[in-house]
Amino acid sequence: MIDSSKQSEQQYLLVEAAGAPVAARQPLAQEVAVAFCYNGISHAVMMASPGALEDFAVGFSLTSGVISHRNQLLDLDIGLQEDSVVLDMTLNQRTLNQLKASRRTMAGTSSCGLCGVDALAEALKPVPNSSRSNFNQLPPAVHFSDLRGRFQNAQKHLHSSGAMHAAIYVDERGETRFCREDIGRHNALDKLIGACVREGCDLQNGFVAITSRCSLELIQKSVSSGVGTLVSLASPSDMAVRWARKYYLNLLHQPVRGPARLYSGRGTDRGPEPYSPAGVSQ
Repeated sequence: MIDSSKQSEQQYLLVEAAGAPVAARQPLAQEVAVAFCYNGISHAVMMASPGALEDFAVGFSLTSGVISHRNQLLDLDIGLQEDSVVLDMTLNQRTLNQLKASRRTMAGTSSCGLCGVDALAEALKPVPNSSRSNFNQLPPAVHFSDLRGRFQNAQKHLHSSGAMHAAIYVDERGETRFCREDIGRHNALDKLIGACVREGCDLQNGFVAITSRCSLELIQKSVSSGVGTLVSLASPSDMAVRWARKYYLNLLHQPVRGPARLYSGRGTDRGPEPYSPAGVSQ
């Protein structure tokens, strides 16, 4: 297993551009090209940090809709090179057939792949595995207190290299169970989801928190993987709020000062009336 907590940053010699010439060594966040391959089929390439790759493989496969259950992923082989990683995964036959059919549909929409209306439909398609009909009970408010302190204690690479997003999972007892860091905010969430799924955590309970702003893609990933409550350190976008309400995902923003702000959850929905973005209280 490749553990992100054991990931080491390369140090580079630098010279300050202004003032007295001072040389120092600065560790920098690592970045590699990560290729996701299924049964020999190249599916996607993401620029990411090279840690927690098993978690990344499972989390990305789930949140991108390649698999809906972990047991559909039969095997994983990791190929490491200087600037790239190949995650070569084996799917069961039914899941592989579904992936091939999906790829044929996407490739056939135009000569250059998805574009125009087709690309919009793909980006805004309904979220799979979203059968909830109501909001979960919110975790106790005390569990959100000092959320930034939780991140400070959990993040390993931020303190040395900077330039790292993070996602954490806090269980129903208020304990920080997992933290995953990455140069990409989407990747950090995928890695965290993968870690939780591999360990059998019930994401309906407790909450997931992210250091980044909350956009639509993070809502889609959270809903598709069964997260009950998502908390961000930056304000969500209006579309993120609309989709969180649509799919009954508790969505909160924890500002630097003051209590967490609930944007989606019990008491925020408006019944049958259409939601108006202008109605959000800032």
